[in-house]
Amino acid sequence: MGTWSRGELDRLVDEAIVDAYGQDEEESGLFAMVQDHLSVPFTTTVLGVEVNVIGVDLTASGIVAVCARGSQRQAVGLLDLPLPTPAPEGAQWIEAYRHWAC
Repeated sequence: MGTWSRGELDRLVDEAIVDAYGQDEEESGLFAMVQDHLSVPFTTTVLGVEVNVIGVDLTASGIVAVCARGSQRQAVGLLDLPLPTPAPEGAQWIEAYRHWAC
Protein backbone atom coordinates (compact mmCIF):
# COMPACT_ATOMS: atom_id res chain seq x y z
CA MET A 1 0.00 0.00 0.00
CA GLY A 2 1.00 3.57 -0.57
CA THR A 3 1.30 6.38 1.88
CA TRP A 4 -2.03 7.97 1.06
CA SER A 5 -4.60 8.49 3.76
CA ARG A 6 -8.20 7.31 3.51
CA GLY A 7 -9.26 10.96 3.13
CA GLU A 8 -6.83 11.53 0.25
CA LEU A 9 -8.04 8.37 -1.49
CA ASP A 10 -11.68 9.40 -0.95
CA ARG A 11 -10.89 12.76 -2.57
CA LEU A 12 -9.25 11.09 -5.59
CA VAL A 13 -12.18 8.70 -6.02
CA ASP A 14 -14.64 11.61 -5.78
CA GLU A 15 -12.66 13.47 -8.45
CA ALA A 16 -12.69 10.46 -10.78
CA ILE A 17 -16.39 9.63 -10.43
CA VAL A 18 -17.89 13.12 -10.18
CA ASP A 19 -20.04 12.74 -13.32
CA ALA A 20 -20.56 8.98 -13.15
CA TYR A 21 -23.91 7.24 -12.98
CA GLY A 22 -23.53 3.69 -11.76
CA GLN A 23 -20.62 1.38 -11.06
CA ASP A 24 -19.55 0.92 -14.70
CA GLU A 25 -19.20 4.65 -15.25
CA GLU A 26 -17.38 5.02 -11.93
CA GLU A 27 -14.89 2.37 -12.99
CA SER A 28 -14.49 4.08 -16.38
CA GLY A 29 -13.76 7.36 -14.60
CA LEU A 30 -11.11 5.72 -12.44
CA PHE A 31 -9.63 4.02 -15.51
CA ALA A 32 -9.32 7.39 -17.24
CA MET A 33 -7.47 8.83 -14.26
CA VAL A 34 -5.10 5.85 -14.01
CA GLN A 35 -4.46 5.98 -17.75
CA ASP A 36 -3.87 9.75 -17.73
CA HIS A 37 -1.66 9.93 -14.63
CA LEU A 38 0.25 6.66 -14.26
CA SER A 39 3.80 6.96 -15.54
CA VAL A 40 4.59 3.92 -17.68
CA PRO A 41 6.64 1.94 -18.32
CA PHE A 42 7.82 0.83 -14.91
CA THR A 43 9.26 -2.41 -13.61
CA THR A 44 7.71 -4.60 -10.95
CA THR A 45 7.76 -8.24 -9.92
CA VAL A 46 4.81 -10.56 -10.54
CA LEU A 47 5.03 -14.10 -9.12
CA GLY A 48 8.78 -13.74 -8.74
CA VAL A 49 9.32 -12.61 -12.33
CA GLU A 50 10.41 -9.09 -13.27
CA VAL A 51 8.02 -7.50 -15.77
CA ASN A 52 7.52 -4.09 -17.34
CA VAL A 53 4.14 -2.50 -16.94
CA ILE A 54 3.63 -0.88 -20.33
CA GLY A 55 0.07 0.36 -20.00
CA VAL A 56 -3.40 -0.18 -18.57
CA ASP A 57 -6.64 -1.43 -20.07
CA LEU A 58 -10.28 -1.64 -19.04
CA THR A 59 -11.74 -5.12 -19.40
CA ALA A 60 -14.99 -6.78 -18.37
CA SER A 61 -13.24 -7.93 -15.19
CA GLY A 62 -11.88 -4.48 -14.28
CA ILE A 63 -8.81 -2.37 -14.81
CA VAL A 64 -5.69 -4.35 -15.69
CA ALA A 65 -2.02 -3.57 -16.07
CA VAL A 66 -0.53 -4.72 -19.36
CA CYS A 67 2.72 -6.44 -18.37
CA ALA A 68 5.51 -7.37 -20.77
CA ARG A 69 8.50 -9.64 -20.51
CA GLY A 70 10.32 -9.91 -23.81
CA SER A 71 7.71 -10.58 -26.49
CA GLN A 72 5.20 -11.99 -23.96
CA ARG A 73 2.25 -9.89 -22.76
CA GLN A 74 -0.05 -10.60 -19.81
CA ALA A 75 -2.85 -8.64 -18.19
CA VAL A 76 -2.68 -8.45 -14.40
CA GLY A 77 -5.57 -6.96 -12.43
CA LEU A 78 -4.64 -3.70 -10.75
CA LEU A 79 -6.08 -5.08 -7.54
CA ASP A 80 -3.37 -7.77 -7.63
CA LEU A 81 -0.47 -5.79 -9.10
CA PRO A 82 2.44 -5.37 -6.67
CA LEU A 83 3.87 -1.87 -6.85
CA PRO A 84 7.62 -1.34 -6.77
CA THR A 85 9.41 0.83 -4.25
CA PRO A 86 9.49 3.63 -5.01
CA ALA A 87 6.10 3.57 -6.67
CA PRO A 88 5.82 5.16 -10.11
CA GLU A 89 4.39 8.62 -10.55
CA GLY A 90 0.60 8.45 -10.54
CA ALA A 91 0.45 5.30 -8.38
CA GLN A 92 -1.99 7.09 -6.08
CA TRP A 93 -4.62 6.44 -8.77
CA ILE A 94 -4.00 2.70 -8.51
CA GLU A 95 -4.46 3.00 -4.76
CA ALA A 96 -7.63 5.06 -5.31
CA TYR A 97 -8.99 2.31 -7.57
CA ARG A 98 -8.17 -0.30 -4.93
CA HIS A 99 -9.86 1.86 -2.28
CA TRP A 100 -12.98 2.23 -4.46
CA ALA A 101 -13.12 -1.51 -5.22
CA CYS A 102 -13.09 -2.56 -1.53
